[in-house]
Amino acid sequence: MSSTSRTSRSSAHAPPPAPAPAPAPAPTHARARAQARAAPRVVVIGAGIVGCSLADELTARGWTDVTVLEQGPLPAPGGSTSHAPGLVFQTNPSKTLTEFAAYTVQKFGALEADGLPCFDRVGGLELATTEERLADLHRRAGLAASWGVRGEVVPASRCKELWPLLDESKVLGGFHTPDDGLARAVPACRAQIARAERRGARFLDRHTVTGIERENGRVTAVVTDRGAFPADHVVSAAGFWGPVIGRMAGVDVPLLPLAHQYARTRPLPALAGARAEATRPILRFQDRDLYVREHADRLGIGSYAHRPMPVDPFTVPAYDEAPVMPSSYPFTPDDFAPSWADCRWLLPALADSEVEEGFNGVFSFTPDGMPLLGESRALRGFWLAEAVWVTHAAGAAKAVAEWMVDGRPATDVHECDLGRFEAAQRSPAYVAERGARQFVEVYDVVHPLQPVEQPRPLRVSPFHARQRELGAYFLEGGGWERPHWYEANAPLAEGVRVPQRDAWSARYWSPIAAAEARATRERVALYDMTPLRRLEVSGPGALAFLQRMTTNNLARKPGAVTYTLLLDETGGIRSDLTVARLAEDRFQIGANSPADEVWLLRHAPGDVHIRDVTSGTCCIGVWGPFARELVQPLTRDDFSHRGFGYFRVKRTYLGLVPVTAMRLSYVGELGWELYTSADLGLRLWDTLWEAGRKHGVIAAGRSAFNSLRLEKGYRAWGVDMTDEHTPYEAGLGFAVRMDKGDFVGRQALERAGEPRRRLTALLLDDPAAVVLGKEPVYVDGTPAGYVTSAAYGYTLGRCVAYAWLPPLATGTAVHVEYIGQKVPATVADEPLFDPEMSRIRR
Repeated sequence: MSSTSRTSRSSAHAPPPAPAPAPAPAPTHARARAQARAAPRVVVIGAGIVGCSLADELTARGWTDVTVLEQGPLPAPGGSTSHAPGLVFQTNPSKTLTEFAAYTVQKFGALEADGLPCFDRVGGLELATTEERLADLHRRAGLAASWGVRGEVVPASRCKELWPLLDESKVLGGFHTPDDGLARAVPACRAQIARAERRGARFLDRHTVTGIERENGRVTAVVTDRGAFPADHVVSAAGFWGPVIGRMAGVDVPLLPLAHQYARTRPLPALAGARAEATRPILRFQDRDLYVREHADRLGIGSYAHRPMPVDPFTVPAYDEAPVMPSSYPFTPDDFAPSWADCRWLLPALADSEVEEGFNGVFSFTPDGMPLLGESRALRGFWLAEAVWVTHAAGAAKAVAEWMVDGRPATDVHECDLGRFEAAQRSPAYVAERGARQFVEVYDVVHPLQPVEQPRPLRVSPFHARQRELGAYFLEGGGWERPHWYEANAPLAEGVRVPQRDAWSARYWSPIAAAEARATRERVALYDMTPLRRLEVSGPGALAFLQRMTTNNLARKPGAVTYTLLLDETGGIRSDLTVARLAEDRFQIGANSPADEVWLLRHAPGDVHIRDVTSGTCCIGVWGPFARELVQPLTRDDFSHRGFGYFRVKRTYLGLVPVTAMRLSYVGELGWELYTSADLGLRLWDTLWEAGRKHGVIAAGRSAFNSLRLEKGYRAWGVDMTDEHTPYEAGLGFAVRMDKGDFVGRQALERAGEPRRRLTALLLDDPAAVVLGKEPVYVDGTPAGYVTSAAYGYTLGRCVAYAWLPPLATGTAVHVEYIGQKVPATVADEPLFDPEMSRIRR
């Protein structure tokens, strides 16, 4: 997985120990309107595995007026589904994709076509031929345990038992997942078509979409070469044709079609007499970017080892014009030759065989490798279910159906939300470059902090030149260059004792971060907080609107800052916000992702105006015991604790620079967030830097920031909590005011009982131990939850990990599995550092 990395707002106090589907265009009387709401007209474009699964899921939920349009012949219309090898490996760094795949296994395992199952549970076997890969398989086994997938790392001898054709001497071990297997995609389409049709859906092949009609910002119909189809909702499940459909609707679809090589061998004597299509596990030889599956007495081999082969979706031929089918391009033997040699090296049975046939099959990649799901901001009623592979098809379709019918999916899908990309990440050039890179990295060992390599730099703060002068080590998130530490602070690290790290946890880390954390605790540091998303909400109805949308009470005088939550109707946390009331009718909101703006815009009444001001502004966090000594001489305003209290905001000047100063702290120390316009950002940095010299000011990076915020227990949305979690489960009940009146999600919270899980603080027992996140947590020897955020707490001298676990008493002993080793940890009271808040409120 690769999820979009974004800086999240964190809870600003120390924690204590889609709207319903819109109706059809207004009919002439009330009964017709009610009927339209009860039975909306849905048109799905594309009858591949995603479109067929979606029709089945929608009709199962009572939306039976569903029309599926397909340009090719059914049931194999020539898209990616028609040639898909059907691999379903459930384990993924993304919990969401793992849940999608698990549902695919569950659903297709219960489907039959012509008396045969639509899923063959042959298992999966991922091989390691290098020590680096073997360590990665142990990490994958940990992910499997975290997400509830059966799997184990096995020795080479067991790999040989599972796959007798292997040269055991080449293998160091493997990761065996017995519940993985092969999805028979076209039969699964047929089975779901039959079910959906029995409930009222219709599937029309040989219908080429030529246009999308819209009116007043809503979709109204799909136009084909054989007529128009009125619609209240349109779902593009067109696969690599998604950008073509999107252009008709005026909707950006950031995906890149790429060709992927697949070959079949001649019959192998070692497989002679095979009656079943496949009996052995699907084989992944990821060290050479290959996978292998059986086709009775032949082997099928897929390769990601070749050069990226992008395909222009606007030039893909129609079904009747394609030599084989639109998604199948001619095989290029020269590209496959190195892969064939690698297969023969691993599988001696191929020594006397040859490739009998092959093709270059087209399928979709996005800039971050995740699907594109959800309703378009640009056109209401127009949905995407794109860039979904067979592995995740049933789960993704279920999520979209729940989204459409119930207003939200049961699974957290923020990593797949089509609005997750920033504008700078949606250009055709960016999509092409990043999509091709996702193809190259499909089987790479990718570190969770590993940044994109190109195109960089893309977005930089006004302080970028100064940061480079200080030797900033930049990682990337949301297109932003983000300093994680500064080489200029290396001399400070000489006196800091930090446990030596293993090779994996030492990547994208430096002991300089420990020095920066200590300097923040002991002196003062400047943090670049520019990538934090900033929204301006204004207008006569702004306060009433925000009161309705959020959980905390914002009816405070101008100058107040409030930490609050955005919930959905089920009480799940959509986001956490910091809201500053700048005037009676104007607020500045610190948000998380583009989805927050979309959510607010969709609910905003006409007298409320919302705009993103991030790109035109910048922010420096000034934090540490000497923060007041640094800032006060630069302004005539009173920055004392009495004159400028915690969670207050002021407009003032620092030297020559007008700033909006908010007294907040995400590192647990005295200080302010200082905002100004982007053109004055460099002057602000230089002003603070010069004033801070006598106080030993440093620039500090995200690595130190993450350590400090975890010591205080500040949550990061999208990492520590999502819309799958309620405020009370996440330890954020202090941000909910049930006495303020109605707000979105209130009724669900009133119905909620005692939490059956909690976001729990853990301290690793061994001062030298480190975990990174997503590891399984064992209670009494059984997997009971998983780590969300983790970082070494330099002040505490222990690694801090937050994990979702059943309610456990303080002091309970648990174990965190890290690369195959069980690391002891203990449940701790939070916040772990400065529970009296004395350092912030000084």
